[in-house]
Amino acid sequence: MAYYHSVTLDTNKCKGCTKCIQHCPTEAIRIRGGKAKIIKDRCIDCGECIRVCKSRAKLALTDSFDVLNNFEYNIALPAPALYGQFGADITTDKVLSGLLEIGFDDVFEVARAAEYISAATREMIVENKLPKPAISSACPAVVRLITVRFPSLIDNIVPLLEPMELAARMARDEAKKKTGLSDDKIGVFFITPCPAKMTSVKASITVGDTAVSGAISVNDVYVKLLNVLKNVKPRGIACAGFEGISWARRGGESYGTGLNNYIVVDGTENVIKILSAIEDEKLRDIDFAELAACSMGCVGGALNVTNPYVCVSNIKNIAENTPQSTPVENININNMCFDKEIVPSTAMNFDNDLSKAVEIMEKIEKLYTTMPQLDCGSCGAPSCRALAEDIVRGYAKKYDCLFLRNQHTKEITLKLNEIVTKRKDGKKLSQEEIKLYQQLTDELFEFEQEQQSGYDFNLNEMERY
Repeated sequence: MAYYHSVTLDTNKCKGCTKCIQHCPTEAIRIRGGKAKIIKDRCIDCGECIRVCKSRAKLALTDSFDVLNNFEYNIALPAPALYGQFGADITTDKVLSGLLEIGFDDVFEVARAAEYISAATREMIVENKLPKPAISSACPAVVRLITVRFPSLIDNIVPLLEPMELAARMARDEAKKKTGLSDDKIGVFFITPCPAKMTSVKASITVGDTAVSGAISVNDVYVKLLNVLKNVKPRGIACAGFEGISWARRGGESYGTGLNNYIVVDGTENVIKILSAIEDEKLRDIDFAELAACSMGCVGGALNVTNPYVCVSNIKNIAENTPQSTPVENININNMCFDKEIVPSTAMNFDNDLSKAVEIMEKIEKLYTTMPQLDCGSCGAPSCRALAEDIVRGYAKKYDCLFLRNQHTKEITLKLNEIVTKRKDGKKLSQEEIKLYQQLTDELFEFEQEQQSGYDFNLNEMERY
């Protein structure tokens, strides 16, 4: 499967403001030539850059409604977060019925599949089949983050499918029985609140052949649903209960498992801190860790419309007015597990040869000690250490750092001033001083020219690491 990213950049809108590099959890963005540059191997499609970009230069690539024309029978898989986009008086049944009004032939609630995942997670933890703490696999951005920055924690990931994928498989089976159509004539589309889910559909690191045909953003569906929800007649098709719907907000997944000893963390910065603590074996007494890249959980996804705080309130009211879920019975965990083994990403590796990697690391550390260590981002890298790495790799220059550049210019200028002052005072310059003066003026000229000329390497080369 080709490597795919749902987060992309509109260079025409990018102003090189450095906002995105300050918030990227994997340091996957640089500012080069006055524009942002995404290092693809490091990007986990969390959507954080989309959220913080005031120029709206970061975009999420999702499917349009036109893709429904490619299939005879189309099924919508609404994420639980979709329910919270509307007022608390809009029931899940109204939303599901509305999806049928705007072009889908059938719906299958991802919230119901989530209830199966919750039950399976509980069973695996109670039977001590997972290391502690077991880390939820529901957020694909977190799973990718682990492969990039915390590969030692891969075994802690609960090896269960995302609810989206399980829902798609269950929906396909039902549709084939109902319609008699073959797989290639059935389209199954996830209504996604975040770009990471789109990436998971196109290039999953846990699933071989996905049952999901594509992903349509919540904001695209929202517009169409608004036009029909006021007059739509509920069809009584909702089946997910309180537990499944609650997955939309932080803590909902943990609640659904019925466990007591768990931790809930949202937002990439907080997730990174917790993963670091788990890696340092500081949370071995915790059974389960629910980690979400988006603040407040899926309701905070970059492709949602409604303010996440309002959305949480809506979900709470909807869930509390929904009956408890029908107990999940006869779970076959083997049919709910990953299709393939998660492998660590090599994006952060310095070299496959250990001795060379150590040598590169030593060069980076030595260079880093000469830097101001302010992490201001004015060089186009997210931190001084990241700049040091870029320099050693050949993707940046030492004097991209404004502080080092100004310091270097000042040193040359002071030396030149000493010689000029001596000459003004009528003192005769030695041959060595004349030679030094020429060298310094040449160096200053070349230095300024170098800074103005920009980069002599191909920016696309950065995508190799």
